[in-house]
Amino acid sequence: MSPASSTPPWDVHRLPRADGRVFLVTGGNAGIGYFVAEQLAATGATVVLGCRNPAKAEDAMASIRARVTGARVRAVRMDLADLPSLRAAVESLEPGRLDAVVHNAGVALDDPPRQETGDGHELMFGTNHLGHFALTRWLMPLLSAAPAARVVTMGSFAAKSERLDLDDLQSRADYRPKRTYGRSKLAQMYFGVELDRRLRAAGSTVSSVVVHPGGALDSLTPARPPVHTRTAGARLAAAPAALLVQGKHAGAWPAVRAVLDPAVRGGRLWAPRAFGLRGEPRPEPLWNHLADPAAATRLWDASRDLTGTDPGTALG
Repeated sequence: MSPASSTPPWDVHRLPRADGRVFLVTGGNAGIGYFVAEQLAATGATVVLGCRNPAKAEDAMASIRARVTGARVRAVRMDLADLPSLRAAVESLEPGRLDAVVHNAGVALDDPPRQETGDGHELMFGTNHLGHFALTRWLMPLLSAAPAARVVTMGSFAAKSERLDLDDLQSRADYRPKRTYGRSKLAQMYFGVELDRRLRAAGSTVSSVVVHPGGALDSLTPARPPVHTRTAGARLAAAPAALLVQGKHAGAWPAVRAVLDPAVRGGRLWAPRAFGLRGEPRPEPLWNHLADPAAATRLWDASRDLTGTDPGTALG
């Protein structure tokens, strides 16, 4: 029997053990990030929630502990919209190594006006992309200290139809909230792919994987009060949508597999099986526009200039 055939098929309900490993999930107090954290905690790993709001972090940790016996979970205050604070946030993590980070935290605005971070960056681009770009710089020594660490970037299906405007990354000339959100997630995904290319060139043991959750609705998500509540009426109303999309607990599956599955390789895109919208995670062909090294390099250089940091200086 070949090694591939002797490996049991991936089962989202029977995850492999990860005792002794340490995982950081940004935005682990709500939405998909919460379920990534809950599922990883069930493997025996130590899960660190990177959260802006300490009270919400406490609620999330209490919910995980109520559902995962002996869960090893803690939180660190982390505000991705505040770039100068990120180095100190990483220094407070304490462990000498980090086995994986899931870049999940994000901001999505539905309506104008355009908003900015305290650093003067458009809020969604500044938080979703620039915050994680800078965070990776400070995390890299901890990731490099692990045997085979992973950077897992949570993209979005909304990014598939978007294209970056490299001359207007901050959406100053033309701000449309939904498009700006999609482009911020696309920038994250470009970063995840380019990061893996640079890691390979540097001979690093760290790898970078990009995932997206497909269609993930609150109304199809199991209740986790007070982190997430839903009414019976909302659940029934959303039942027809379950033919096409799924809840946020299932939206977490690609990221969880990217963290845990030893068969996952860097530079790949993982997504739900059925049309990229629902189902168990599988590798998906890299979108054509994501495989543009010239655009990725321009974005990297612009991100370095905007943040004053460069993850490339810490690769190894």
